[in-house]
This record gives sequence, C-alpha cells and structure tokens, in this order.
Amino acid sequence: MNFIGNIIWLLFGGIIAAIAWFLAGLILCVTIIGIPFGIQCFKISTFVLWPFGKEIEIGDFGVGGLIFNIIWLIVFGWEFAIAHLITGVVFCITIVGIPFGIQHFKFAKLGIIPFGAKMH
Repeated sequence: MNFIGNIIWLLFGGIIAAIAWFLAGLILCVTIIGIPFGIQCFKISTFVLWPFGKEIEIGDFGVGGLIFNIIWLIVFGWEFAIAHLITGVVFCITIVGIPFGIQHFKFAKLGIIPFGAKMH
C-alpha cells in the first residue's frame, strides 16, 4: 500500500514539493553560512520524494542543533511549516486527500525542527 501511495504522491505534487525543497537547499548553499541549512533541505527533499511508510523522530540534537533549529525557525522554517500545514488542511478537506494531508503534517514538523530529526 505504501508503494501505491508513494506513486500517487509523486504524480500529484510530490515531485514538485521535493524540487522546491531541493531548490531551497541550493539557494541556501550558495552562501557559506547557509550550508548546514541547505544540507537539511536536501535531506528533507529526499524524504518528501517518497514519504509513505516513513516516520519522523524528533530526537537528540544537542546544543548546536538547538541553536541551528532556533535560527532555522526564525529565519525561514516557519514559512515551510505554514506552507505544509495549509496544504495538509486543504488535502484533509476531502476524504481521499487525508493520507496526503497527514504526510504534509509530517513535513510541517520538519519545517520547524529539522536538526536532530531522524527519518525512518
């Protein structure tokens, strides 16, 4: 079932979302300061490409991860989180779109706290 969900996900916007995260990573990597944030965007991009059957575990990020998460949240993380929350709500309006809305809610968590998050 996860395979079918991922194929439908790719056809109806998953590729676009993954490309958007990847492009955000490229833009962040242009500056030296943005490289750690860009790397997180690349990780999230691969997760967004094939999300069904995977879970996010917000875990140990230490002091450095805490500082990076705070910077991430203040500078651009809240935009990613809000975008995924709104998209998730729109998908959840229909019964057919609920599984896709749930995936966007997972991405909203990553939009808030990407450092230290593990994707299984």
